[in-house]
Amino acid sequence: MSAETGTENTRIHNIGYREYEGQRLGRAYARRSLYSQSLRGAYGLGRSAKSKVLPMILFAVMCLPAAIIVAVAVSTKLKDLPLDYTRYAIVTQAVIGLYLAAQAPQSVSRDLRFKSVPLYFSRPIERIDYVLAKYGAMASALFVLTAAPLVVLYAGSLLAKMDFADQTEGFGQGLVSVALLSILFGGLGLVMAALTPRRGFGVAAVIATLTISYGAVSTVQAIAWQSGSGGVVKWLGLFSPITLIDGVQTAFLGATSAFPGEAGPSAGVGVVYLLAVLALVFGSYAVLMRRYRKVGL
Repeated sequence: MSAETGTENTRIHNIGYREYEGQRLGRAYARRSLYSQSLRGAYGLGRSAKSKVLPMILFAVMCLPAAIIVAVAVSTKLKDLPLDYTRYAIVTQAVIGLYLAAQAPQSVSRDLRFKSVPLYFSRPIERIDYVLAKYGAMASALFVLTAAPLVVLYAGSLLAKMDFADQTEGFGQGLVSVALLSILFGGLGLVMAALTPRRGFGVAAVIATLTISYGAVSTVQAIAWQSGSGGVVKWLGLFSPITLIDGVQTAFLGATSAFPGEAGPSAGVGVVYLLAVLALVFGSYAVLMRRYRKVGL
């Protein structure tokens, strides 16, 4: 309704109300849209130029060692890569940690800080849709970051005419390893970031979770190995995310362990590692669901 008021009379014009007759895409579309937007945002796409700098630099840093290895392998005609596919993420874990610390808070802390989460839930989207979209986007972004250098290594190995079957098997094992790492790290990073609306606190929490745990476990493992308690080394690996991945790929993917003395877990102990990884993944999902049950109201 609209009203037009004059000096002598007032007229009321009924302009009516037109209902929306278009297609209603529903929750699935909203979930896919949120996933796509979050994944693009993890690399600064669709955002300001400033937001693209750090993720793109870290992506380049992740791929640079692979490119150097390929250049050396091709020029010197090596018969095998000097670094296994399954070891690449272990060696570059610092870059992965920095990327996660920068992008996990960007994905969820801003929504909490500006109180936009209830706006999401006012649409045909529920708490589980939000959590799945954000978790899936973060894990996918990490997978892109960690799988890209493996693709470079694999392409380089084929250019260097290395054994196709061996390189394909190693490449496949590497992809499985970084996929598991991406799901684990993505969940842990989002949990740390979702605990606070302040991005700085989220960054610090992610770095502390990954760096301090790995440093502490590695130090104690080294001490145990030097003191002759080698049997304890494989069990200590259960207390850090990156050593959990190392243990799983050592037990099931034929990787060489980065533990002191290469004392990685056997297949039997590897089952415990795998169960610990799954527990952390599902635990992260449960914590996120509980967290957004409160902030979404």
